[in-house]
Amino acid sequence: MSRKVKLVEYHLDAKGIKKLPFDEIKAILRGADPLIARGGRNLLAKLLKGSRSKDVLTNALDRNPVYGYFRDSSNEEILARIDWTILNGYLAIRYDYRLPLLVYSDRGWKIERETYASELLRGFDDRLAALAAGGPPLDMSDLKDKNRELIWLLLDKVEATQDPKYIPVLKAWEKIDYAKVRQRIRQVINNLIRAES
Repeated sequence: MSRKVKLVEYHLDAKGIKKLPFDEIKAILRGADPLIARGGRNLLAKLLKGSRSKDVLTNALDRNPVYGYFRDSSNEEILARIDWTILNGYLAIRYDYRLPLLVYSDRGWKIERETYASELLRGFDDRLAALAAGGPPLDMSDLKDKNRELIWLLLDKVEATQDPKYIPVLKAWEKIDYAKVRQRIRQVINNLIRAES
């Protein structure tokens, strides 16, 4: 006979928050990205606070673009904001064995996907600037194995710019990714070439 698993309990409390500014919702969702199905509310609160705790540093959460976003808020205030996003359907809690872990709702993922794709596109500009300044060759390996919906949105955004300056980035990326992604990258390159002429 197996023993009953004792689930780690949690209690959501938005502390009377009626509404959060959209920028704060986006920041919470962006901070949650590396924790999806791997971490919970308290670790997200530490990331958003800018904590230097071992669990934050060991998991490289201090490299997240919203690390320290709420540094001037108390832990209680940060948790209330996180709880508000859960109670309002942007994030959810799912148990993995006995631990309550964060996951995106469809609504939250739609916002995060847009935020992250825009961030990656800005990163292309940074890579091109570094290359122009004599930096190392373009390394696009960080994009391999990313969520496919995110990748399609990023490629749509690159295509929408109609800017051929992104062709070197796309060619470097095309060399390392899977066939379906390479096919879409090739379409975007061709469309950027057509837009240039």
